[in-house]
Amino acid sequence: MGNHLVIGAAGQLGVELVLALQARYGVDRVVVADIRMPEHEDVLRSSFVSLDATDGDAMEAVLRSRPFEAVYHLAALLSATGEQRPLLAWDLNMRSLLHVLEAARQGWVQRVFWPSSIAVFGPATPKDAVAQDARLDPTTVYGISKQSGEWWCNYYHSRYGVDVRSLRYPGLIGHRSLPGGGTTDYAVEIFQFAASGAPYTCFLREDSALPMMFIEDAVAGTLQLMDAPAESITVRTSYNLGALSFTPEELAGAIRREVPDFQITYRPDHRQAIADSWPRSIDDAVARRDWGWAPATDLARLTRVMLEAWTARVAAEHTPS
Repeated sequence: MGNHLVIGAAGQLGVELVLALQARYGVDRVVVADIRMPEHEDVLRSSFVSLDATDGDAMEAVLRSRPFEAVYHLAALLSATGEQRPLLAWDLNMRSLLHVLEAARQGWVQRVFWPSSIAVFGPATPKDAVAQDARLDPTTVYGISKQSGEWWCNYYHSRYGVDVRSLRYPGLIGHRSLPGGGTTDYAVEIFQFAASGAPYTCFLREDSALPMMFIEDAVAGTLQLMDAPAESITVRTSYNLGALSFTPEELAGAIRREVPDFQITYRPDHRQAIADSWPRSIDDAVARRDWGWAPATDLARLTRVMLEAWTARVAAEHTPS
């Protein structure tokens, strides 16, 4: 059995995925790589490699340093941040993916996971129950890079037989690390404010419904996809992945059932236009059919878990050392 490399391990999804891989395979068989040192102590139980994912020579050195069974390539500049630095976002998101796909083509890694996003959808996409084969018309450089990446993945599979697998993630909600510049970040920030007893100002309108997912479900779905037999994978661009769909006001209502005096106001900014271009809900029937996908977390449980985690975190931060 080989090793498992997580590139972008310091990010929101990276931290959670590393912890899950450590629990499954052991810390010695997980290698974590990022351009910055992860802050989560348990992540650093595994070997850490400082890596600029756009550096092809550095990527090759890491991938040839030991046998890798799977690479989870998560490094990317997200939607809101990418609009501020579009050329950097394109360069990071695309060049790093091609380095990994080339490494797989040359046999240095057996399987590749690369995340796509609901950002591949746009104004011409239906707003509700978006089908697997719906039209892709992204409006952000992040979405454009994800659409292009999906087709590069499909190309490397059909042309070279690379076993690359992908999921179109909705907005991800977790508590072990902070999000990194996405349009759905409000759904993490809101719990930090609620746990602190502070009012929250949301950067989206109260009626902005978007697809969302508890990060534990995202990790479970990722591992389930990677475990599936290759012959059951019928989509080599990227699978739709659905779970929840709610508005900021609906999330605030769920929080008020636990924290009755929580207050929220709305001040939409430049991220509102991005949210308006995305769908409200996703049809993930193909993922359910091909490899048995099913989310486990509803809005009530997500709210309780996030509030408990952030309340403990806030208390620890205010406890004298």
